[in-house]
Amino acid sequence: MTDSPRRYHITTFGCQMNKADSERMAGILEDMGFQWTETPELANVVLYNTCTIRDNAEQKVYSYLGRQAKRKHEQPDLTLIVAGCVAQQEGESLLRRVPELDLVMGPQHANRLQDLLEQVFAGNQIVATEPVHIFEDITKPRRDSSVTAWVNVIYGCNERCTYCVVPSVRGVEQSRTPEAIRAEMTELGRKGFKEVTLLGQNIDAYGRDLPGVTAEGRHQHTLTDLLYFVHDVPGIERIRFATSHPRYFTERLIRACAELPKVCEHFHIPFQSGDNDVLKAMARGYTQEKYRRIINLIRDYMPDASISADAIVGFPGETEAQFENTLKLVEDVGFDQLNTAAYSPRPGTPAALWENQLSEEVKADRLQRLNHLVATKAAERSQRYSGRIEEVLVEDQNHKDPTQVMGRTRGNRLTFFTGDIDQLKGKTIPVKINIVRAFSLTGDRVDTPVAGAAC
Repeated sequence: MTDSPRRYHITTFGCQMNKADSERMAGILEDMGFQWTETPELANVVLYNTCTIRDNAEQKVYSYLGRQAKRKHEQPDLTLIVAGCVAQQEGESLLRRVPELDLVMGPQHANRLQDLLEQVFAGNQIVATEPVHIFEDITKPRRDSSVTAWVNVIYGCNERCTYCVVPSVRGVEQSRTPEAIRAEMTELGRKGFKEVTLLGQNIDAYGRDLPGVTAEGRHQHTLTDLLYFVHDVPGIERIRFATSHPRYFTERLIRACAELPKVCEHFHIPFQSGDNDVLKAMARGYTQEKYRRIINLIRDYMPDASISADAIVGFPGETEAQFENTLKLVEDVGFDQLNTAAYSPRPGTPAALWENQLSEEVKADRLQRLNHLVATKAAERSQRYSGRIEEVLVEDQNHKDPTQVMGRTRGNRLTFFTGDIDQLKGKTIPVKINIVRAFSLTGDRVDTPVAGAAC
């Protein structure tokens, strides 16, 4: 390598966990003396942090890789890395497909990037996909935002949903200690971050693998206990958490969210299907009745809470009547936001081998019908904001209109208003909402503080 600065580029596909992993790997690369570049073609190290939930994300990775592999023939000192879930799933077969790769590493190895790269620079081609105990988050992530931050609390997943590849690529559940999580949040508060999202593939499972049981016989460490433990970290004004699993969602957790002022009234609880037979085939471990009870309980405690979720249409064997049960659930609950997907068979999952797969036409039709209903219901839900004063934590400039800034309400609704980003970034501003859309709001800054506004 020459004396010019060594540069790195990371492209991230997929979920919040992947984004958090990428931030940590970027932090490691910067500690090693690399500088970030937006342009992969200028980078000495190019890293693709991959997702295997959907087939199109996987295909995109291969097309990006092809471009960089070609470049490597002209620039042999280029280091090419595939990290994340595709890396974990494909392992050495990735090297056979793209021999120009230097490093293939699963998500459990994100914190070992420096060690692995040093082996690469010594002339080795490395595959790191074996199960490991995840090293504590000693790395300092290169955060994409200076206002909001992800904090991992539990890695991996012990569930065995029949459509999902996550347990096989992210490994078994491993919780971080409450002390380590609090220490990371304290550092974030000290640096001026205002909002933290606690992350886990199945965050309600937090603490089950940590030692200790209370006198009442429950696990000593639960997500609820963690919220109480980190709530008073100085500087942090808002706390969110994701992703929840209906099987483990408790009234005790809901009550904590209602009691703790910093915890936002926003819940992301995937339901996947509104039909009990489909849920059983998915091995989700709950019924649609249980899911509805959870939502009703949340609204008993916090009537204005925002609810978002994930849903899959076209699961193998799903009948029209079963799909209509999903539509009915969406109609009845009235989600603020819903991430929808047509079922995509993933290698190594039971459902991919079933013979009762639905046609692409049926899946596309159902997805379109569900998305139409989602947009209609979200627009209805948005109406409650009209004329209200909402607390908006300012995160960034509106890239489409530089005279405006953008931020989120406590209910996670994207909100725009006129203002100077240099003066307002990281501040919580009262905004009177005058334009409501299905998934975002626009308003005017007001000088009066929010007086008991429910959000």
